[in-house]
Amino acid sequence: MAKKPSAPKSGAGKGGAKDIETRLVDAMLSLVETEGWRGTTVAGIAHAAGVPLSDLHPKYGSRLAIVAAYMRRIDRAVVTADFGFGPEDSARDRLFEVMMRRFDALRLHREALRRIRAGIMADPPAALALLPVIGCSMAWTLEAAEIPSDGASGGLKAAGLTAVWGKTLQVWLEDETPDLARTMAALDRNLGRASRVAEVLFGRRGRPTAEAA
Repeated sequence: MAKKPSAPKSGAGKGGAKDIETRLVDAMLSLVETEGWRGTTVAGIAHAAGVPLSDLHPKYGSRLAIVAAYMRRIDRAVVTADFGFGPEDSARDRLFEVMMRRFDALRLHREALRRIRAGIMADPPAALALLPVIGCSMAWTLEAAEIPSDGASGGLKAAGLTAVWGKTLQVWLEDETPDLARTMAALDRNLGRASRVAEVLFGRRGRPTAEAA
């Protein structure tokens, strides 16, 4: 029997911690596609990534921590995109473009995300633990759409956008249309509903009201 290759020594490889994070995220996505969320473990991810388990401590001590690392990767893809917004673009238009960019960035790993979501939704404590991470991603989405996300009002905006994201994600996970037509229709509809709620809460005050959505 061939000898099992040994894992690299701590800190080995180029890129340091960032390279380890990339390898862990890629390994997690691959494992989840074949083993499902319940069959994927932190130790299994470390082995598949070729990273010593000790290198995961303390930053990557759970599957959710590695999911959060993946979400940060998507955040970077969103905030580095050049949207070229103009003064004629409304807050809703900008949010639509940014959120579709997020879906585009997720597209390569849809099957893994389908399994991750199913597993987390069946585990309420895990779902609650992930909410702040999603909220942070939505704050970055607001900023990429040139909508301030700080302060109490920013928190409300991020919470509202989290609801929009969750509802649209359900559609995206099953959307087999080549141009994501179903997803775009759902996103437009959900942003419209959020806008109407914001008008009720904050009143009709022109552009600031629209941005509150």
